[in-house]
Amino acid sequence: MARLTLSRRAALDLIEIERYSIEQWGKKTAAGYLLEIEEALRLLKDHPGLLREKTEVSENLKFYRVGRHFLVCAVEVENIYVLTVKHGAMDLPERIREIEPALIHEAEILHRAFIKSLGP
Repeated sequence: MARLTLSRRAALDLIEIERYSIEQWGKKTAAGYLLEIEEALRLLKDHPGLLREKTEVSENLKFYRVGRHFLVCAVEVENIYVLTVKHGAMDLPERIREIEPALIHEAEILHRAFIKSLGP
C-alpha cells in the first residue's frame, strides 16, 4: 500500500470544487463529486499502478481521471503526492505546462518532509 499525501494546492482545489459545485448544482451534487474523489484517493493508495502517464502533458507527473476531474500526482518510491486537481474541460496540457515547475517543487518539498519525519 502506498502512502498518499495531498498538497496544500490540492486541498484548496477540493475546497474550490465544492464551492463551485454547490453554487452551480447544489450541495447534493457537490457532496457526490467529493465522495467520488475521496474514493479515488483510497483506490490509488491501494493500487498506485492505476496512475497513468500522459507524456503529451508531462514527462514528470502522473494522472488519474475521476469523473470530470484529473488528479495530478508525483510519485516517489511508494509515496503518491496529489499536487492539484483540475477539471477535464480546461486545456490540461497548457495549464500543466504553466504550473509544472511549481508542482515539481511542491512534490520535492513534500518528499523531503516525509523523509525528515522518518528521523535519523
